[in-house]
Amino acid sequence: MNNMNQMMKQVKKMQEQMLKAQEELGNKTVEGSSGGGVVTVQVNGHKKLLSIEIKPEAVDPEDVEMLQDLVLTAVNDALTKAEELASSDMGKFTGGMKIPGLF
Repeated sequence: MNNMNQMMKQVKKMQEQMLKAQEELGNKTVEGSSGGGVVTVQVNGHKKLLSIEIKPEAVDPEDVEMLQDLVLTAVNDALTKAEELASSDMGKFTGGMKIPGLF
């Protein structure tokens, strides 16, 4: 019975550490860019878009589609980096296993 109590304490401690790591992801940011940096976006570890910066040279009224593509590419780049950040941070607890709904 003592081993079971010890195991439960360890599980509870790990859960607390995982919750703290998930919370900390919200404070971490990653940046994605496209077009050689003419469009940059910032996303936090919870995959929330925080900012978009578009340099004036990216704005061509005759080619709106290019700007849309640049923004889309930059956002996807940042979201991919946010996913990698979450996997890296949370992977410490899951041993690399992908647990649905965890991150």
